[in-house]
Amino acid sequence: MNGKPAEPFKFRTRLTLTEVTGRRALNIAELLEGIKAADDAVVYHHTHRFIKQSHHLVPEGANDFAYWVTNTVQADRLGEELTSIDIVRYNSLAALRDAFVRMLERHLAENPGPMRTVAPGREFHFMRAIRFSLPTACAATDYESFIDCLRNVSASSLYLHVFEARLRPPYGVDDFSHWFKTNFGDEAVGREISRLDPYSYTLEGLRRRIIGIIERRLPEVLHG
Repeated sequence: MNGKPAEPFKFRTRLTLTEVTGRRALNIAELLEGIKAADDAVVYHHTHRFIKQSHHLVPEGANDFAYWVTNTVQADRLGEELTSIDIVRYNSLAALRDAFVRMLERHLAENPGPMRTVAPGREFHFMRAIRFSLPTACAATDYESFIDCLRNVSASSLYLHVFEARLRPPYGVDDFSHWFKTNFGDEAVGREISRLDPYSYTLEGLRRRIIGIIERRLPEVLHG
């Protein structure tokens, strides 16, 4: 492990405001065009909010695009395909947007016939998430204080450091794994945390699992 003092891990939390863009879609072609034109904040709102709103990682990988296509347009097969896009596996929102674009383009190419247009009032409304990262009073300098902080911070903080962190440099890496590797050279803890399957846990379950990983490592750290 590294001999230098640890750079404190400063836990932060998040706040999200929703903004109406004014853009809407009445059919799948308009949905495609809206997604093509969407910035990262729009893509984020219609995908990642499902995870945070319920403090739950939805096993079906739900997103607003799939929900609208399935329940309003009633294109069940396309809805299933859109649902299958694994949003937490993408390291950027641009890459995630491209995945939706490719799937919708393929659907339209394979189904060139008349397109269903939904009734007024049932259109898809594109929204934008305005995200803020805010400091908390919790800071950790070692394994024990990290565990204490992780027990007490909000689910929003956990979500920020595990999921939103993957969407910023270093891409695809959560903040917890990065801190343990960088400050302590602890590849074992970093690897265990980074390999957790997010679909297998609620956010609270994920919190307990990460605490368990660090607690098992603690005796070796204290007496090694």
